[in-house]
Amino acid sequence: MSKVALNVVVEFKPESKEDVLRALLAHRGRCLKDEPGTLQFEVLVPADEPAKLFLFELYTDASALSAHSNGSSMARYREEVKAKVLNAVAHKCSLGDESAG
Repeated sequence: MSKVALNVVVEFKPESKEDVLRALLAHRGRCLKDEPGTLQFEVLVPADEPAKLFLFELYTDASALSAHSNGSSMARYREEVKAKVLNAVAHKCSLGDESAG
């Protein structure tokens, strides 16, 4: 099976940046520790967009992504940031070296 990557843009209320970042970093730690199918989870802080965070997530396969999406850490993260996040857009991707034929 092919690895699955997510690129996510999280837009939040500017005054909530520290809370959202803290919640995402805690979520990241739980995922890497407790979800064997989560291979990589990066939280990126853009210099030029102060009310956004970018995520890069890598999973062993679609089943691992589904387990992550429906897991307890995701539910906890959503609860923690529900009044602070304005929008989150995820792009599901395959890896270029796995897509080239």
